Amino acid sequence: MAKTLPFSRALLLSLSILLVARAISAGDIAIYWGQNGGEGTLASTCDTGRYAYVIVSFVTTFGNFRAPVVNLAGHCDPAAGTCTGLSDEIRSCQGKDIKVLMSIGGGAGDYSLVSEADANNFADYLWNNFLGGQSSSRPLGDAVLDGIDFDIELGTTTFYDTLARALSSRSTQAAKVYLTAAPQCPHPDSHLDAALNTGLFDNVWIQFYNNPLAQCQYSSGNTNDILSSWNTWTSSTTAGKIFLGLPAAPEAAGSGYIPPDVLTGQILPQIKTSAKYGGVMLYSKFYDTTYSTTIKDQV
Repeated sequence: MAKTLPFSRALLLSLSILLVARAISAGDIAIYWGQNGGEGTLASTCDTGRYAYVIVSFVTTFGNFRAPVVNLAGHCDPAAGTCTGLSDEIRSCQGKDIKVLMSIGGGAGDYSLVSEADANNFADYLWNNFLGGQSSSRPLGDAVLDGIDFDIELGTTTFYDTLARALSSRSTQAAKVYLTAAPQCPHPDSHLDAALNTGLFDNVWIQFYNNPLAQCQYSSGNTNDILSSWNTWTSSTTAGKIFLGLPAAPEAAGSGYIPPDVLTGQILPQIKTSAKYGGVMLYSKFYDTTYSTTIKDQV
């Protein structure tokens, strides 16, 4: 007959197993919102209860001391002042303990930073128009967003480290400015390497998609490339947490879509053992009809 553990030892063992399981599975989902008017409102996105971070996208034109341009596709027109009503929705999200960030860049636009002065000038714009500063023309109204996301895929590759330092310097104990970034999976990222090397970013959601020739994403049942790339990023990136960035549907990207069962069965169990694991980033809310719901309990 098998020996029975004393009650106290059995209880301690059960608690230890539970704590380990919780530590391994403590991940969040981040979602990009703003590039399709058919994806629902910002408030309804937060009301789903599926996301810890909502990234409003994008500031598509900036740099060279030009007036920045915010593009929210079919939702509203910032230039016409029709997006200020988003402030109530932003506060509603924040009231649910969801961080709301403004993303700069994106896969289409006209942006570059040409000097340190240009980077500092743009930091002032972001602070005054989206964060804790003051401006008479805040595109999204008077709500104070939680931080800035760097999704830099075009233009020059310099001075984003200056921008990160300038934004981070505005952070206080009472009002933290969160910094996040979405580098491409080929390592190091050609646009964001210097910025990431500052060590100032709270979350880095790596885009493991749209890079079919780089051998750093999932394809045709092959999980080796994405797992190897994940290990490279986590071993060389100084950041609070690192997220696995994925398309929320096959139509959301040209390549890199991972079926939910492959993600939860073959990939997440491997990467969740990393102390830097933060969760999964999805692009985008318009395409996320079922994906986040399917994976949420496993993230």
